[in-house]
Amino acid sequence: MNHSTTANIPTVRRREFSFGMDIPRYWAHESVVATHIGNTLHLIFPEGERHFVRSVEHYRDRITDPELLERVDAFVGQEGQHAREHHRFAATIRAQGYEIDPFLRGFRKSIRSMEKIWPPAFLLADTVACEHFTAIMGAHALSTPHLDAAPPVLRDLLRWHAAEEIEHKSVAFDVLKAVHPSYFVRMAGMVMATVGLMTFWLVGVRMLLRQEGIGWIQMRKEARRVRTMRQEERIFTRVFLKGIRDYMRPSFHPDDVDDLHLAQAWLNRSEGGSAAVEPEPA
Repeated sequence: MNHSTTANIPTVRRREFSFGMDIPRYWAHESVVATHIGNTLHLIFPEGERHFVRSVEHYRDRITDPELLERVDAFVGQEGQHAREHHRFAATIRAQGYEIDPFLRGFRKSIRSMEKIWPPAFLLADTVACEHFTAIMGAHALSTPHLDAAPPVLRDLLRWHAAEEIEHKSVAFDVLKAVHPSYFVRMAGMVMATVGLMTFWLVGVRMLLRQEGIGWIQMRKEARRVRTMRQEERIFTRVFLKGIRDYMRPSFHPDDVDDLHLAQAWLNRSEGGSAAVEPEPA
């Protein structure tokens, strides 16, 4: 299949969400576990997406295709907007009484240490795999009622982010294909991304649940309750196991999955005007 860079130039939109103190403490299905699964994503997105930008920007000088450069600029701009808005929501989590700064410092230190240790090609491959996961999660968020019960501001934030992840899902992949077209490097990045994402997601959830006084037994009971809702079923299988299986195909490309229409439909329906902006620095 021929994947043309002219097919989709992402649009950078400036969105600013109003995170008031009226957001319920347990905003996801009135569940403490589901909420902190979501809250942990809010916490790891900002530094994670800055890492994505740095890993792609490292190879800017080696990109010769002007259309791919244009897509990279849009990728940088979109990820900068996402990082900013999730960073702003972290202030709401902090204001609700959660001690999150040690976790954030540890996460940032780990990212920076990884960037010093691993070769740039592996860091880019890690970004490519993470972008694969976020695109799958984005499609899930836009094609299921998973977020319907969330507060409107968080529902809009997460669906806006989901739509733009789908829009730029192939940018980092195409940069890796241009500068390091190695199946081994790509799969090494998948291992890094899977281990890293699952580790920090679990550590973050446990950090927040400990502050609720909730242990493993209570957490498992609540997780089982939430999984009885149809929108929660098999998300691990859909996102991680199926995503990894698809990614392992030597011929895999993110655009093999036809989900851009989900992003376009939501963006067309969304309110609160969006304007093109200049990319923000990583």
